Amino acid sequence: MKDEGLIRAVGVRGLSAAIVNYTIGAGIFVLPALVAAKVGAAAPIVYVICAVAMGLIVACFADAGSRVSLSGGVYAYAGVAFGSYIGFMVAVGMWMSMIIASAAVTIIFLDSIGQLSPMLTSPLVRSTIIVVLYTILAVINVRGVKLGSGMVQTVTAGKLVPILILLAFGFLAVKASNLTWPGIPPASDASRATVILIFAFMGIESAITPSGEVKNPARTVPRAIFLAMILVTVLYIGLQILAQGILGTELMTAKAPLAQAAGRILGRGGEILVLTGAAISTIGYVTGDMLAAPRMPYSLGRDGLLPSILGNVHERNRTPHVAIILHAVLCAALALSGTFDTLAIFVVLLTLLVYLACCLATIQLQRRDVRIDGAEPLHLPGGPVIPILASLIIIWLMSSSTMKEVVALGGLLVASTIVYLAMRFFRAPVKVPAT
Repeated sequence: MKDEGLIRAVGVRGLSAAIVNYTIGAGIFVLPALVAAKVGAAAPIVYVICAVAMGLIVACFADAGSRVSLSGGVYAYAGVAFGSYIGFMVAVGMWMSMIIASAAVTIIFLDSIGQLSPMLTSPLVRSTIIVVLYTILAVINVRGVKLGSGMVQTVTAGKLVPILILLAFGFLAVKASNLTWPGIPPASDASRATVILIFAFMGIESAITPSGEVKNPARTVPRAIFLAMILVTVLYIGLQILAQGILGTELMTAKAPLAQAAGRILGRGGEILVLTGAAISTIGYVTGDMLAAPRMPYSLGRDGLLPSILGNVHERNRTPHVAIILHAVLCAALALSGTFDTLAIFVVLLTLLVYLACCLATIQLQRRDVRIDGAEPLHLPGGPVIPILASLIIIWLMSSSTMKEVVALGGLLVASTIVYLAMRFFRAPVKVPAT
């Protein structure tokens, strides 16, 4: 595998922390209600289904990550396994999912601050906040990556404090009657609820993009992924049981379920604490997205797979200013036009396509026995069995898509293909890194 010349300084603990940080975002502050609305008190079993599904999927990430160390994560895995076209489609899919996710999380931010002050709920105020937020973040990141990174670090810690306080005191107020087992939900409802819930588990594909800077990736990537997934799953199940045990049937219609649960046990102060934590978490996610996501269109522009203007670097600040501005504009436009549940479902479906590409790439990388400088990669039990099972689960989850969602995904794939063919026609083919 070709060496990129990057410093390999990220170990198991650092990569695990990065995955947890990416994964535990704003979605968990609202998703308990959306999942409960689909399957009621059977919601915890959906977390188990989701954890099993994600376990199989991340096993594929772990296997592929132990074989390909190039920066880009699943973009690199797909490119090495299948060539530049599939790599391009995965990259575009990842970028689009980042745009939609950022818009969805911004809506959570608006809902959170709206709970704090009714004055902030009017459409005009919400629209103004969206435009101002993305303008400020774009300016910060255009001025310099160091400034943008510093802002990410400033807001990151605030997301976990209210969650940990809620868990510490919440189980004392749980009512056993609210946790009565209602029976196994219908497969169609479980599938749709799992699709919604995967939004809260997303982030691995972003956290592992700096694969070229991981120490001993053949061992570090698998260990970090599995450790982070265990921690995240336990935390999420605990929060769902807590919210359900405190709110009961009210959980299904709660707009800010964790905040309402905190209000029941800690009063208005607890509710404000969690709402503030949700606001901080959303700002942290959107800020991190504005720092990282524009590097995807920048890379594609630099490599000739998108218009070269996206690969421009600011002469003084040395940042990909055109890509940053375009990303901010697209995120703001979606946040102005959508609702959280609609955007969340679509971004999950788009991300599932990226996951499917990773699972299939894993099979190909196994078949070709791709290795990092001859190092022994992770060998999944049964070879291609786990990637095949993961692929089937992804297809099952995507089968719950509505016709509108299928048409939208199909339209994006067709448009991306047209862009790829146009760029190939006008520019020299881009070489895939040699293995």
